[in-house]
Amino acid sequence: MLSHMTISNFAIVKALEFELKAGMTTITGETGAGKSIAIDALGLCLGDRSEAGMVRPGEDKAEINATFSLEQNQAARRWLEDNELADGDECILRRVITKEGRSRGFINGSPVPASQQKALGQLLINIHGQHAHQQLLKPEHQIDMLDQYAGHIALMDKTRSTYQHWRQAHNNLKSLLKNRDNNLAQKQLLEYQVKELNELNLAESEFEEIEEEHKRLSNSGEIATSSQHALNVLFDGDDVNALQLLQNASHTLSELAEMDPALASLPNMIEEAVIQVQEASSELRYYLDSMDMDPERFHYLDERMGKIMSLARKHLVQPSELYSKHQQLLEELDSLDCSDERMDALQEEVDGFKAIYITACEKLSKSRLRYAKELNKKISDSMHQLSMEHGQFSIDVAPSEQSLTPNGFDKIEFLVSTNPGQPLSPLAKVASGGELSRISLAIQVITAQKVETPSLIFDEVDVGISGPTAAVVGKLLRQLGNSTQVMCVTHLPQVAGCGHQQMFVAKKTTKGQTETQMRPLDTEARVSELARLLGGSEITASTLANARELLIAA
Repeated sequence: MLSHMTISNFAIVKALEFELKAGMTTITGETGAGKSIAIDALGLCLGDRSEAGMVRPGEDKAEINATFSLEQNQAARRWLEDNELADGDECILRRVITKEGRSRGFINGSPVPASQQKALGQLLINIHGQHAHQQLLKPEHQIDMLDQYAGHIALMDKTRSTYQHWRQAHNNLKSLLKNRDNNLAQKQLLEYQVKELNELNLAESEFEEIEEEHKRLSNSGEIATSSQHALNVLFDGDDVNALQLLQNASHTLSELAEMDPALASLPNMIEEAVIQVQEASSELRYYLDSMDMDPERFHYLDERMGKIMSLARKHLVQPSELYSKHQQLLEELDSLDCSDERMDALQEEVDGFKAIYITACEKLSKSRLRYAKELNKKISDSMHQLSMEHGQFSIDVAPSEQSLTPNGFDKIEFLVSTNPGQPLSPLAKVASGGELSRISLAIQVITAQKVETPSLIFDEVDVGISGPTAAVVGKLLRQLGNSTQVMCVTHLPQVAGCGHQQMFVAKKTTKGQTETQMRPLDTEARVSELARLLGGSEITASTLANARELLIAA
């Protein structure tokens, strides 16, 4: 619940600090004193849009802090933990607005965008404004109100997700049909290009292997001649060769080693060289014997390299990149499948997703019908309490497959009858201004009982209500305050007297500067304030007695 607020340099507020308690708190004051100013300031902490004009004239910035107790609010706790903003059992929302119009938001001291403050604010408090009855006439607001009361979040999420899948499949099919002619022309070109590459049947890394073999065969004559010459020098030369020279040197050194032991290691070293020459000669002879100088193989390689290089130039790639180009064109061709089978498969996918979506819509519609019946009775009963003895309220839930939206296929309309024999008709066409205010209030109070947020604010929602009806409104709000923190800005003494506690807003002007103040009232001060609301500027013993009766009756 909201436990504490500080406001500085906001509009006509210089500095304001107050605490709030559980139960129902009523806020009263003189006309123009700024009774709703604390609610406007709180709205900024909840992510409302800021403006430079909100800063008190002559000041550099406005600052609002709102402290919430989270002891009974698990949803807000989870949100803060998920966003790594948790800080114990309290949550402090802060908003700073400069005179230039820039603003900064904070949650538990950490800077955050206004969107995050708004997301958290929906879990902390629910504000019902004085223009709620005008919103009530809008179809989109009516369906939102019913869904909030029903609380069928899982059904709504399922309907929304299946709608998106269906629309995505539908758009894919529509796009394919629209581009079919272009795709067919592109497909024909791709088919021709792929046919050439299929016929070439180039394997991955084949070009590099062919290039290496082609280079070897094209130089085979020079390789054979030079290899034979090297073999002659090493081993096969008749007159002289390296092997003979090494063997002669080894024999000579062996004789010398017998004369001088210092030369004993040299013959062994020469013998190792002899072995190396013999092995090299052997491998070189094997190479020459196994050389393949097949001219047909060379001709085949020459032709294949020519084809590869020609197609590579055609596709503007290097020969080594032609295999990858082939795979890319195959993928593009596959994605341009314009066949009847492809169309039929896509149409079947669209129909399947639509069937799943319609099933989700039907389940959501059944839930709406169930809760609409529940609301019909509760709101009709509340209308009777609010001096519309013959009032009847009904929510018309009309499924229509001609109206498919992410929120289902239902058309929702609030119907009302306020006089005997009068048929149910759309709310906007039947209710007068005063009746609409009372019906709106009945709906807000009843739906608020199902809202999970632990704090509710009613900002002059009792406009157009007076007399005995006002007393009923006050009792309804007090009853709501027994289980939820309720704050109510009101001008009606019958409503103000029902609060568990009461705050008074006053405006004073000093040296040409206007300032708004708000303070809690004790019992005697409440009696005086209620008497003022009852009798205006002149407070008499009678109005004081009536004020005491209001407090006792609450």
